[in-house]
Parts: sequence; structure tokens; C-alpha cells
Amino acid sequence: MTQEEAKNKIGSLTAEINRHNHLYYMENKSEISDFEFDRLMKELQDLEAEFPDLATPDSPTQRVGGTITKEFETVTHAFPMLSLGNTYNPEELEEFDKRVAKQLEDEPYTYFCELKFDGVAISLTYENGVLTRAATRGDGTRGDDITANAKTIRTLPLSVDKSKAPARFEVRGEVYMSREVFNRINREKEENGEALLANPRNTASGTLKMQDSSIVAKRHLDCYIYSMVGDDLPVETHEEAIKLLEELNFKVSPTYRKCGSLKEIEKYISDWEEERHNLPLDTDGIVIKVNSLAQQRELGSTAKSPRWAIAYKYQAEGAQTTLKEVTYQVGRTGAVTPVANLEPVLLAGTTVKRASLYNANEIERLDLRIGDTVSVEKGGEIIPKVTAVDPTKREANSQPVNYPDKCPECETPLVRKEGEAVHYCPNTKGCPPQIKGRIEHFIQRRAMDINSIGSRTIAMLYEKGLVKSPADLYSLSYDDVYELEGFKDQSTKNLLEGIEASKAQPFRNVLFALGIRYVGRTVAEKLAAHFKTLENLKQASYEDLVGVHEIGERIAESVMEFFTDEEWLEEVQRLQEAGLRFEEEEEEQQEQASDSLAGKTLVVSGVFTAFSRDELKDIIRKHGGKVAGSVSGKTDYLVAGENMGPSKLDKARSLNVNIISEKDFIELLDLTI
Repeated sequence: MTQEEAKNKIGSLTAEINRHNHLYYMENKSEISDFEFDRLMKELQDLEAEFPDLATPDSPTQRVGGTITKEFETVTHAFPMLSLGNTYNPEELEEFDKRVAKQLEDEPYTYFCELKFDGVAISLTYENGVLTRAATRGDGTRGDDITANAKTIRTLPLSVDKSKAPARFEVRGEVYMSREVFNRINREKEENGEALLANPRNTASGTLKMQDSSIVAKRHLDCYIYSMVGDDLPVETHEEAIKLLEELNFKVSPTYRKCGSLKEIEKYISDWEEERHNLPLDTDGIVIKVNSLAQQRELGSTAKSPRWAIAYKYQAEGAQTTLKEVTYQVGRTGAVTPVANLEPVLLAGTTVKRASLYNANEIERLDLRIGDTVSVEKGGEIIPKVTAVDPTKREANSQPVNYPDKCPECETPLVRKEGEAVHYCPNTKGCPPQIKGRIEHFIQRRAMDINSIGSRTIAMLYEKGLVKSPADLYSLSYDDVYELEGFKDQSTKNLLEGIEASKAQPFRNVLFALGIRYVGRTVAEKLAAHFKTLENLKQASYEDLVGVHEIGERIAESVMEFFTDEEWLEEVQRLQEAGLRFEEEEEEQQEQASDSLAGKTLVVSGVFTAFSRDELKDIIRKHGGKVAGSVSGKTDYLVAGENMGPSKLDKARSLNVNIISEKDFIELLDLTI
């Protein structure tokens, strides 16, 4: 193929792939199979490898990141990113409308209303149709250049049809993390014994400033675009600009509405007050803009805010109540979390008695005192949060809340690692909630799967001194259990049978059940598959551990620390003596149905009809394949079921991984079902 032929082919492939990406990510449609899409991407990758000078910054192959940015360059915005004035009541909105009418001298005007999303403001510059720079808002005049990270956002076009767009223009948008992605990340962090993220907005902000864009790509940020700015734009109204942005394939929230009067604006506000909670991200209000761009210029701006726009904020789902006391909860990993205990108050239809305080920094920020009148709001968190204190209602002799320096459960001095906000109790072997939490982790379905025991039973066993560690479960007698409150003959037998049956769980489950910090289910599977036996894992050096695919420094250090602790080694010895499996059994290692998948790595995700996910994984291993928890460049197949999240599909497509259905998998191995 000649250079010119390659150039034309790359151009046509890029256009076709971009079209299919737009259909998939923006319209939730698919015109071609995953296999055909992967073939197009592979063809483009091969051409770019053969003709590297033809690879462009806006190629769809550039979405996975990989750029390392040690420092973010400060850039000046060509057009200032002003903040909006806020109002919380219709009267102030009416005053805003009167000011607009007065300055426009009763010239006819209309408004354009949009939802105000709780994300991170971003400015994107396009020149000759190509994205050349992305920057944070910063102080409104200057921000940080985050171009490499912004390019990982799938819904941001890397290039647009320059025949329809100005030669140079900017778009403004709100980068966000969906609640679904946020909750998934927190579930993974909880499984790995890490401190949880506070909220989606802060997580999105922190992600945009990460140094490694490949990690940013894994966070699956999204972005809604809400305005176009520039000199000599080919539009006369904000509405026309929005339509042009949609035509250029920018992701615009379809929740906007043009309004001709205050009454129509109030109707829009009312329509979205409850409906906004069904969106994939948080929103706290409405942005009202004068529609005409000429009138926007006539109205102008103050030093901080445009006179042609205002934000109407919904009243937060909050209430005021009295802080009765602050208690401290200790989790399985020793993390100490402060909780505000409140005078009961009705909030959003439920009675609230407790609210989150997060950490010592938050208590200090609030200058919190017992007896304070506090504001409580419901956000995306599991329990409400304390957001403010009313100092005018504070008693004169009140004393600040002092974060404890000792564990509230076992009085061990707390530790706080440098750079972390969370305090930890280091007494992992003697602190009651850590012990009970570790046992609850041990019995869970994805670990030892002892479903005949619950947290209440664990608490009773612990209080009676019968179970102080997971190994003690295997020493329980019939009489021990039968004497527990609520237990009869059959329930006692069920519990003991469940414990006995757990001994059949494979090594990877046992390794996960041990609760080694940062060793989640997927990491446990990788370590078990690589080292085969516990003894091999115990003897592994730091270099051996980090040499395993996707095992980083933090995990390696944690594993080595665990296996150099004499008390943990004694616990493992007791579990071995109880009959748990600490090596890949012979049938797992050698008894194979075939070698059809030998040398192949597969990822299983979603819901299936003929098999469960665990059954599919076992089938893969029996046919010589390896099972991975996440998609990477070493993945050969992604077995995709129903209702799987988009993240693995995105990654698989970007890496040209073969995506197969359950039916394809069955046909591949000629399985009988």
C-alpha cells in the first residue's frame, strides 16, 4: 500500500470508527457486531503501526491514555470562565428578570434553561476541527492544562467536522463521574481494605489531576457540554450554539428548554425538582441564560459574574437539629470513622438520627461542639452528612470536639499515615470490631461462603469467647452452637455443616478470605494462579510479587508484611490443620478437559443464562485457560454477558480484545449444556 492509499484508508477507518463510537456512547445503539468493530480497530492500529507518520492525535486508538504528566502547565483562558450569581427563591429570580429588561430597554428577549450539574468545569479548545487543549477552570482566568487526561473521556470528540465548525472555538462543559462508576470504585476499595471516596464530584476533580492518563482512562469520566465561546461564531443564539454542538457530536444533556417568560422558567424548575434525582449524576439547580448572544454582549459582566445568566439553586434536602454526641466506628481494616449522633429530625421523608463526619479534618473544619445546632443534608452518601454549624445558637461554654488519640474500642493509640485523612487502630489482632469484621469478611460468599452464619451469630460467638479468629470457627462443637440464643437442633446442624462444607473452597477463595490488606478477590486469584501453593507465596520475594501481572508495590509490601507476622502465620497454620485448601489441587492443576484455551487469558463479566460466572471461570481453567479480573493488553477474550458495565467493553474495544457472547463461548469449546 502506498503512503497516499494508507492516508485515505486511515481517514475512512477513523471516520467509520468514530461514527460507531458515537452511536454506542451517545445514542446507545450498535449497527455492527463487536467482532466487526474490533476488526476495524485492528486494521487502523496495524496501518498506524506501518505508517507512524500518519497517526494523528485525534485517532480513536489514542483513547486509552498512557501519558505521564509530572506537572500541569498553567494556561490562560482566551475567554474568562466566570462564576454565576446564585438565587434560592422566585423573588430574586424576578429581580434578575427586571434587571435584564431594564438594561435591554424592553427589547424582546427569551431565556434558555439548563440543569446545573455537580461536576468539574472544563474548557476545550478546537483548532481546525481538532482538540488542541483542555484546561481546568482554575481561578477563572488561568487553569491547568489537562489535555492528556481529557482525551481519555470517551464522549469528548477528539476532532469535529471542520466544515461545520469555526476555525477556532472553545466549548465549556462539566466533567463528572456517574454514581454507578463511583459506587463500583468504592466497592472495590472496600474489598481491598482502602478508605472510601467521599463523593463523585471530588473524585472526578482528583481524577482529572492524576499524573498517569492511563489510570484516568480506567475511571471512566464523562462530560456534558453546555456552551460554545469564540470570536465570530456562526450562531446568533445560545440555542443555536447548543444545536451546533449536538451536530458536531458533543454530548449535550437533553434536559434543556427555551423559555419565553418567568412563568415558563418556574415550570421548568418545578418539572426538574424531583426528576433530576433520576439522572446519572448530581445536580443542584438550574442555569438561566439570556438566549441571544448579542444581548449577552450588551448586558456584559461584572468582574466575577455575567449579568445575562443566573443559577437558581434548589433547596438542599436538609434540616437543622442538635448534635448530641460524636461516636467513632472502627472498621475491619482499623479505619476509625466519626459519626454525629443527632436529635432525631425528619429529612426527605425519613427520620435521621446519625450523620457522617468523615474524618478529623472535617470535625476541625466545622469547629464542631457538642450541643451545636448543625445543618444536615442528604447527598449521594449512604447516610446523611453534617454540612455546617450555626454558631449563633452555640452555648458560650461549649468545648470543641477533640478527635480521640486512642481507639474507642480497645484504647490502642491511633496512627495516621502521612498524606492520609483517616486515623487507624493498629491493634489488628485485639480490637473487637476488627476481629468481628475480619470474621464477617472470611465467611462471605466470595470467600469461604459460609451462609449459615451471619453478623449477629458472629457477635454472639465472639461475646461468649468461642470465636476470636476465623480459625476458631473450625473448632466449634454442637454444644457450643446449640447454647446460642435462637439456635435449635436443625439450625445448629446447618451452621456446622456450612463450616465443614467451606473446607472444599479452592485456594484462591481461602487466600481472599484471609483478609490481607489490598488483596481483593481478583488479586487473590492472580496470586493463587501464579504461585500455586501458600508455601510458594510465603517464600516469594518482593521482585517475585511485583513480577505478577497487575500486582503493584503496595500489594507486594502488604503480602510480605502479612507473611512475616508470627501471629498471622500461626492463624494460617491452624486453618491448614483444620483442612482448608492452601494449594491448587491436582485436579485444578492437571485434570483438564482439553487444552483448547492453553495460553489464553479470558475475562468474564455480566449475567449469563446457561452458567454462572464462577462456573464459566472453572470451565475456562479446565480447558487450559487463565481467568483475569480486568481487561488488559494480555486479554485474549472478553466473555460478555447481559447487564455488564460499559467499562470492560470500552477497554476491550480500545485494546482490540475479542469480545464473545456466552453462545460463542459454548461453540468455541463445543460444550454440552
